[in-house]
Amino acid sequence: MGRRVLVAGVGMVPFAKPSAAKTYDDMGAGAVKAALDDAALPYAGIQQVYAGYVYGDSTCGQRVVYRFGQTRVPVLNVNNNCASGSSALWLARQAVESGAVECALAVGFEQMPPGALGAKWADRPTPLTDFAAALHDIYAVDPDLPMTPQYFAAAGVEYMEKYGMAPETFAKVSVKARTHAANNPYAVFRDPITLDDVLGSPRVAGPLTRLQCCPPTCGAAAAIVCSEEFARAHGLNPKVAIAAQTLQSDAEGLFDRRSAMSLVGSDVTRAAATEVYEKAGVDPRDIKVVELHDCFTVNEVLTYEGLGLCEEGGAEKFILDGDHTYGGRVVTNPSGGLLSKGHPLGATGLAQTAEITWQLRGEAGARQVENVTLGLQHNLGLGTAGVVTLFEKVS
Repeated sequence: MGRRVLVAGVGMVPFAKPSAAKTYDDMGAGAVKAALDDAALPYAGIQQVYAGYVYGDSTCGQRVVYRFGQTRVPVLNVNNNCASGSSALWLARQAVESGAVECALAVGFEQMPPGALGAKWADRPTPLTDFAAALHDIYAVDPDLPMTPQYFAAAGVEYMEKYGMAPETFAKVSVKARTHAANNPYAVFRDPITLDDVLGSPRVAGPLTRLQCCPPTCGAAAAIVCSEEFARAHGLNPKVAIAAQTLQSDAEGLFDRRSAMSLVGSDVTRAAATEVYEKAGVDPRDIKVVELHDCFTVNEVLTYEGLGLCEEGGAEKFILDGDHTYGGRVVTNPSGGLLSKGHPLGATGLAQTAEITWQLRGEAGARQVENVTLGLQHNLGLGTAGVVTLFEKVS
C-alpha cells in the first residue's frame, strides 16, 4: 500500500424488493447524497467517480451523479458481476493511494428484475461458458432450474461429502441472518425465522431451500475515499481507513480441479484474504466483525474457512458453537447479509463497506459489535472477481 486512504463518508438507501423500489438513478443519487452529507463535503470536491452496476446500459453512472452537477470529472462504469461495488471501491482506493487524485467516489446501485438471475444475451457465449461446462462434468445439472443456485448447491454437496457436515447446518446460517437483520433498518427481510421455516421452504437445488438463497433486490450504496492531506485541507475528520485491499481472479488450473467449491470462488477468497492479512500484518483472529458474501448459505460456510475465521473443515463446529454471531468469536454479517439485507448486485460491496464503517465508528446502533478496531469486507462475483478489504479504526 502507498499513501494512507481514508473513508471520508458512506451512505446507502434502504434496500427493497423489485416491486417496491425506486429507479436506479433515484436510489444511486440517494446513496451519493448520504455519503456526501456524511463526509460534510460538496460534490465539487469529488475528483473521480466509479459506478458499479450489472443490470443497466452504459453511462448509468453519469446519469446518477449528474444529479449533483456536471463537473467534468471522469466517471467510469464498472461491471464485475456481484463484486461490482467493491471493484468500484478498489479503483477509487487505487486512484487515491497512487496520488492520481486526492478524493474519489465509489457508488453502486441496482434496479433488479424479479426472479432468478439469467443470461441477457442469447446470441453470444456467456462469460460463464467454461464454468458451466466444468460444473456439468461434476454435477447433475438440471436444465429446468436456474444455473446460479446449482453452482452453490454443487459446492454444498462437495463440502458435505468432504467434511461430513449435516445439511441442516447450512440452514442455521439463514436463521442467524434474519436475527441480525432485525436490527437493521436498511434490510429487506427483518422478521425472524426458525430452522423449521428454512428447511420447510421450497427446495431450490441440492441442500438449498428458498430461504437459503438471497432475494432479487434493488438498492444503492456509496463511499467517498480521500488522502490524509485532502482531509486536513477540507476540515474533514475521517475515523476509518483502508488498511489493505485486494481484487483477484482465478488461478491457473481452475477447470481441471473438478471442484464446485473452486468454481464458486473459494480459492479466490482464500488467496485474497491471505494477501490482505500479509499486507496489513494482521491475524484473522484479531478481527471481530466481518461482512461477507452470503449469496447462498453455502457460500457463507465456505467463506468462514476461506477468510481464516475457522480452520478448514471446522465451519460446522464454528456455527454450532455460535462463534459466528454476538457472544462468539466474530460477528459475521451484523447487517443481515445478502440473505436478509438483500443483494442489489452493484450495491452490495459498498453496502458492506458502509456497515463496516459504521461498526468501526461505533454508529451501528442495536447491531453494534463491541470493541471493534478492525473490520473485514468480502465480496465475490462469479466469473470470477473476489474483493477482500480490511478497514481499521483511526485513532
